Amino acid sequence: MLPFLARMAELWFIKKKRALSESEQVELDQCLSLNAKFHWNLAQLQNESLMASMTNDIEWQHRTCARIEELQYTGKVTYGDAR
Repeated sequence: MLPFLARMAELWFIKKKRALSESEQVELDQCLSLNAKFHWNLAQLQNESLMASMTNDIEWQHRTCARIEELQYTGKVTYGDAR
C-alpha cells in the first residue's frame, strides 16, 4: 500500500473520533490530492493500455502495463522516452 493511502485512512479514523487539528487537516487535504492524482494517472494508463490492445500494439501495451505496475508500487511513473 502506498504510504499516503495508509495515512489518509488513519486520518479518516481519527476524524471519526475527534476534530482534526489544523495540521492534520492540511495533511488529509494533501493525501486527498495525491489520491486524486494517483487515480487520474492510473485511469490514463489503463485507457492507454486499452488503446494499445485495440490496435494490437503488443510492445506499447507491455510498456504501458509496466508503467501501471510502477505507478501501483511507487505512486509515480517515469517515462524512459522523456515523454
